[in-house]
Amino acid sequence: MNLGGSIRINKCGLLILFTALFFLTYYVLIGSSTAPEYVPRDPNVVNLRKLLIGAIQAAEKGGVEVVTVSTHADFHVKSKGKTAEGANNPVTEADFKSHCVMQFGLHHIFPRLKIISEEDSSKMSCPDVKLFDLDPTVLRESLTIPDETVDIDDITVWIDPLDATQEYTERLFEYVTTMVCVAIKGIPTIGVIHNPFTQKTTWAWTGVATSEDLQKVKKTELTDRTTVIVSRSHGGEVKNISKGYFGENTQIITAAGAGYKVLQVIHGNATVYLHTTNIKKWDVCAGDAILRAVGGKMTNLLNDELLYGPLESVLNTKGLLAAYKGHHEKYIERISDYRTNKIIDK
Repeated sequence: MNLGGSIRINKCGLLILFTALFFLTYYVLIGSSTAPEYVPRDPNVVNLRKLLIGAIQAAEKGGVEVVTVSTHADFHVKSKGKTAEGANNPVTEADFKSHCVMQFGLHHIFPRLKIISEEDSSKMSCPDVKLFDLDPTVLRESLTIPDETVDIDDITVWIDPLDATQEYTERLFEYVTTMVCVAIKGIPTIGVIHNPFTQKTTWAWTGVATSEDLQKVKKTELTDRTTVIVSRSHGGEVKNISKGYFGENTQIITAAGAGYKVLQVIHGNATVYLHTTNIKKWDVCAGDAILRAVGGKMTNLLNDELLYGPLESVLNTKGLLAAYKGHHEKYIERISDYRTNKIIDK
């Protein structure tokens, strides 16, 4: 054995070794974080955690535009015509600006996303849109949300850039919200309702996580006295219908904005939200998703759940009932009994 022999170093082998180590270190320390948060690995799938973040940001960024326009002396109010009830259906500069930020912001991050908005981009221009990138800090640090992916063709996003526009023009800002809803195969799954004037954002991903305020809600007990929240624009007709359905002892609350009214039910300020005429699905999709997440239910007055797929009609023509489960079934039963008795009386 020759212990005094020399060790030969293969320079070519060392070069290969150092090159391999360099690229391994680069991948671990740098390469894994080079892609921005919002870039999907596959354009045909969507990460729902990232879409939740984007939905929250879209609602809040749209809300900034709504507040900004509210400081102007002129809201540039126009009319889209009359509703089925004969009321004026206004639209303002805030509706358009909020829409542009919300839709183009989401498309900046998720280019292939199917988005249905109350304001149609094909009929308007959106110059100087303030785009945004994903900011994970909109979710509180204590939350652990999975990176669940879904085929992009199964997703439809519904946005309402300004709910309660009439009240906005009257400066009744407590009713005003911006809303985003993510439906998967037509089922409302993620909902975001943001009040830009209180800066309060309520959101839920059904079966996964909710905003902090929703963790504190308690289901109201069903009592003989029903508190119904209805649209302030429908006047006496819906009040009379409510008392017909639920009894003369029924308490009526009038309010504006579908998002606002659903939240009143969720937080126990009303036991049921009743709407007896036509309503657009961008008005109710976010509230539907959030209500489902806390153990509630929204249907039309025939007890059919609403579907929010890309080929579904944007108009629900059969009224609306929203309440906690258990309550909802009782109210549907009362409505059915009332209608049956009315037919018999005729």
